[in-house]
Amino acid sequence: MGSLSQMRVLDMTQYEAGTSCTQYLAWLGADVVKIEPPTGDPGRGVGREGVNQEQVRQYFLNYNSNKRSVVINLKSEEGRQLFLDMVPHYDVFVENYGPGVVEKLGLDYETLSAINPSIIHARIKGYGLTGPYANYNSYDWVAQASAGTFSVTGDPNGPPMKPAPTMSDSGTGIQMALGIVSAYVEKLQTGVGQQIEISMQEATTMFMRTVGLHVWGTEAAPRTGIHQGNGITSTYPCAPSLDGTEDNNDWVFIMTVTSQMWDALCVAMDRSELLTDEKFSTEAARIANQPLLYEEIASWTKTKTKQEVMGILGPAGVPASYVFSTMDLFKDPHLTERDFIQTVDHPINGEVKLMRNPLRMNGVMPLEHAPLLDAHTDEILTTDIGLSDEKIQQLRDSGAIGSN
Repeated sequence: MGSLSQMRVLDMTQYEAGTSCTQYLAWLGADVVKIEPPTGDPGRGVGREGVNQEQVRQYFLNYNSNKRSVVINLKSEEGRQLFLDMVPHYDVFVENYGPGVVEKLGLDYETLSAINPSIIHARIKGYGLTGPYANYNSYDWVAQASAGTFSVTGDPNGPPMKPAPTMSDSGTGIQMALGIVSAYVEKLQTGVGQQIEISMQEATTMFMRTVGLHVWGTEAAPRTGIHQGNGITSTYPCAPSLDGTEDNNDWVFIMTVTSQMWDALCVAMDRSELLTDEKFSTEAARIANQPLLYEEIASWTKTKTKQEVMGILGPAGVPASYVFSTMDLFKDPHLTERDFIQTVDHPINGEVKLMRNPLRMNGVMPLEHAPLLDAHTDEILTTDIGLSDEKIQQLRDSGAIGSN
């Protein structure tokens, strides 16, 4: 049984920020009912290029495991009323639609809480519900730009760069999941629900609080490229992998924080003479002579594969990781031993690979495939509000429920 097995969630989310939130709740056992329009979550269509058009897209599969799908046309009065009839049966409502959409549909907190006073009404917005930017649309990288991540990424002499990971979307969603669980605990104690809002811009600043500490709040933090300030910490080139493949990820990142780590690095490289070299014997000297030191370390890393370098430095106590490509995540022996990549059977796609919930604890649910569009509409409308087969068919015929 999942840790949140008593929680029921009305999931009106799309793309990634909201779906990450509700997926985390589902992974912990919540009954997450994904309310989709007749055309489905637009995330179902992301990544169509070069893919079998009959298959469900990997993007949707990655963010919607362990959920159930109900299709309701909320633009129809009959469909909207069905949704409102469902509200008393749920603890949480989550949405991440654009500004004003929920208000236009009449599904705001005041409306839902009048029907279910204990409802937790969770809202993910690009810039929040108030302020000069509240009505601006946002996506992950727009939110990242507004939180400062672009400004500290890239070569110091080049333009700001877009980080590839979608930290704003999933980072915001996971933070909202924590907020929902906290509100749920309070609800169990008091019987009272609440509205929760989170701004993607503000949530992304959670990842910015170690950047530019030396100028915190006084001037803009600089871009540093691959080098950090202590003269050692950087990304170093390596030999091609042993399997003969050569790509632009044959690099290793080495990070030293203490003098003991510098000592351990020199010993691990069999370059103990660097310890007494006046150009590198102090941190100030290493910073002043960073280009020379970089070449000394790189001359060693270039003789070994990135996996070999990590295998030498890790046991020696030097923090280091090879630059994992996205394929390395699927074949690295450490992640393989920990069963991080799991295979689930999908009724259309067959076997699909998914990354599991990172949490290791009691109450985490086994991975299930993302729901097919409309797969659970009849089941949920029957169990939640007692509709008959005849009524469900009538609603399908009228277009109030069911996919296009």
